[in-house]
Amino acid sequence: MSLRLILFSLFLSLSSAFSAAAGPVLVMVEEQGCVWCAQWNDEIAHIYPKTTEGKAAPLRRLDIHAARPDDLTFSQSLNFTPTFVLMVDGQEVSRIEGYPGEDFFWGLLGQMLSDASIDVSG
Repeated sequence: MSLRLILFSLFLSLSSAFSAAAGPVLVMVEEQGCVWCAQWNDEIAHIYPKTTEGKAAPLRRLDIHAARPDDLTFSQSLNFTPTFVLMVDGQEVSRIEGYPGEDFFWGLLGQMLSDASIDVSG
């Protein structure tokens, strides 16, 4: 492998690591076999990226049993799935533990974004 290719690969790895933590992100902590995760996936997952909330805080998924990414700092332990954690610049600002249903989810997420002064006007 050429030095140029190695350096380019390293650059891509580092840039994706830094960009992952930049700005607001909604982290969905999930696990295989979680019925509430499956319900969220059925009701919300396909439309989330198309919404103003999804554009303001893109979704990032994390398995509850996986090692915690170095670019994210959680303010408390992760015990339940699903847990939705709003991160700003890699730091937790708020969370929803569990999935309360579609109507409550949007209301709670909207409040989280508002409290964090994240503009969702489009």
